[in-house]
Amino acid sequence: MPVKSISGSPTIRRSRGFSLFEMLVVVAITAILLATAGPALGTAVDGMKATSFANMFVAQLQLARSEAIKRNHRVVACRSAGGVNCASAGGWEQGWIVFDDANNNGLRDDGELLLQRVDPLPAGWRISGNQNVSRYISFEPSGETRLASGAFQAGTITVCREQSTASEARQIIINAVGRPRIQKSTVASCA
Repeated sequence: MPVKSISGSPTIRRSRGFSLFEMLVVVAITAILLATAGPALGTAVDGMKATSFANMFVAQLQLARSEAIKRNHRVVACRSAGGVNCASAGGWEQGWIVFDDANNNGLRDDGELLLQRVDPLPAGWRISGNQNVSRYISFEPSGETRLASGAFQAGTITVCREQSTASEARQIIINAVGRPRIQKSTVASCA
């Protein structure tokens, strides 16, 4: 609708928009920014997920440790595909259970109380332990970690995204008195 000016004659308002050239420049700049920021954003998201999975694992270890002290009995965390018994193969990413190990063998047998069950991690993530903590982690009533044989148990568990190149990871280090801690690290590969 025409608007009247002070002099009384109608003036026409022009709508101002973007030209095709201006729009193409904006789209090109946006594409360049997304191409450079995308990989960094993916790396940051993977780092946050690794931290989250490591924190979840440590929380379960702390539960096992506190239950062993509270119950005055050995409590074990072991990898478990089905959430009922300890798995003989595979990594911790398949899930794990925490249970009261009444017969001190490091395996969940019939009648042993299941305290906690954790579902598998999403596809593409790995949790692997070195030799002493690859199958299970056993807490004594004192809170210390010991193998079923009674030998000292300490080790490192690595949480990382599955890939063949170097990547950021989180390592859970279990010390001589059974206390876990998390440290950020880089692994050569996570296969």
